[in-house]
Amino acid sequence: MIETLISSKTRIKLMLKFFLNSNTTAYLRGLESEFGESTNAIRLELNRFEDAGMLSSSLKGNKKFFKANTQHPLFDEIHNILLKYIGLDKIVNKVINHLGEVDKVFVVGEFSKGLDSNIIDLLFIGNIDKVYLLKLVEKAEGLINRKVRYLIYTTEEAKSINWDNYNPKPLLLWSKD
Repeated sequence: MIETLISSKTRIKLMLKFFLNSNTTAYLRGLESEFGESTNAIRLELNRFEDAGMLSSSLKGNKKFFKANTQHPLFDEIHNILLKYIGLDKIVNKVINHLGEVDKVFVVGEFSKGLDSNIIDLLFIGNIDKVYLLKLVEKAEGLINRKVRYLIYTTEEAKSINWDNYNPKPLLLWSKD
């Protein structure tokens, strides 16, 4: 769907990388090895995003790191479009609202790194009806044409998790707060 609107595959990869998880930072050579594309194509797109004010950059040593500019007026809209593109909005609507006492839901794995994947990894916190979750995940998978893996922690178990050890940090998808 998004490929018909945005013809540059590199641009789509960069949007997923930076606008799904706003905490993501990356530099040119790292993106080259991650995407398997030439530095010229990546540099061109990074410069366009930076010139438009959608990415900010900072120097660390001799590396120029890029990060999404969350203050840009279009950041939230781009983020929401990408959530719809990968189907996370449907998961929220079809799964989370019917599961019982859900405190939070995080995206982990490839999507939390800003990488596209056929598998969406979710982390649920709360008192979850596991049998019902499985049924709803199966329905959601049919809607979004991706597989969904999940991990469940009770609220008490989640208190003992050292979130700083997660790399990259989980992307908060939904919270009851």
